[in-house]
Amino acid sequence: MSATRKIYLDYNATTPVDPRVVEAMLPYFTEHFGNASSDHSFGWYAKDAVETAREQVAKLVSCRPTELTFTSGATEAANLALFGFCKKNRSKGNHIISCKTEHKAVLDTLEALESDGFEVTYLDVDGQGNIDLNELEAAIKSSTILVCMMLANNETGLIHPIKTTTEIAHANNVPVMSDITQAVGKVPVDVQDLGIDIAVFSSHKLYGPKGIGALYLNKNNSISIDKHLFGGDHEKGVRPGTLNVPGIVGFGEACSIAQNNLEENRQKLVALQNQLEQELLTIGEATINCQNENCLPNTTNVSFNGVDGTKLLRYLNTMAVSRGSACTANQVNPSHVLKAMGVEDDIALASLRISTGRDTSSEDIEKAVSEIKKAINQLKTTVV
Repeated sequence: MSATRKIYLDYNATTPVDPRVVEAMLPYFTEHFGNASSDHSFGWYAKDAVETAREQVAKLVSCRPTELTFTSGATEAANLALFGFCKKNRSKGNHIISCKTEHKAVLDTLEALESDGFEVTYLDVDGQGNIDLNELEAAIKSSTILVCMMLANNETGLIHPIKTTTEIAHANNVPVMSDITQAVGKVPVDVQDLGIDIAVFSSHKLYGPKGIGALYLNKNNSISIDKHLFGGDHEKGVRPGTLNVPGIVGFGEACSIAQNNLEENRQKLVALQNQLEQELLTIGEATINCQNENCLPNTTNVSFNGVDGTKLLRYLNTMAVSRGSACTANQVNPSHVLKAMGVEDDIALASLRISTGRDTSSEDIEKAVSEIKKAINQLKTTVV
């Protein structure tokens, strides 16, 4: 391995597009460039490609193709879902239950809903990031219209007990929305078995192109949302505008590849994760957050005590790791996820999210840990 080669360990932020995905997309930029809404052969060909991709995406998450709406990504899907569902059901109540460790795409949207008169209960988590299911059940009241809980945390990898969550919510006639973005393509996700009513996820987290995602609405439970975008009947009017046919085709191909290689990739990631965490724990005063919990096989969150965390990433200039979500990584602030877990600000700032992917090797892990050890030794502060 070249000494100057940089190691990419931030696959939770984004993934490289698989060459097979690029190959599938290319004809839809040039040869098959038609608008999927055009009523002629160019349009029909593009529309057929969109529907094939919809089937591929639906297969990966075990839903019906007709239950999926293509969006520009999970953030847009979350906005459409939360605003659309909550405002459509405002006559039934104004109370939403969520969690303090949700992604900012959800938390910021919930904050906007609060400014519009909705009430949100944010559940606490323990030191490992787990919610208390008894607190969830106790928080439900007659005005509760939605429980919003992510499947896997983007910073720690913790997998929430969504199936139990939906059972509790449904027993009280409350639907459940889940951000399944980080889980899709890494672990099996069956939205029907999990009982999820609304889900959002993105292509670029599973080796597909950026700028395309999906919104799932469970038809079995008659879930529907108010329309908040206008300008056409594309995607059943939920998300009007000319369809991004190349992106959709790439999303479908990425999902198909993930489906075919899911278990093989999972086993590889588990082996790398075990190696990584064992080696990280040889560094003095290192703590693996959410260790021994039900977590994604590619995600490790590690904290270092007694280190100036504001400088840590700059010392790791031979690799790509992050302090937290890519949506907040440019801000030198402690992770809201770790703070909710009770981690003190100085330690949260001295924490790294390391997320591996298909191209990560055992040699990459060894090199990364060596560089982290070197940085920690340089930054170690003297405790008085």
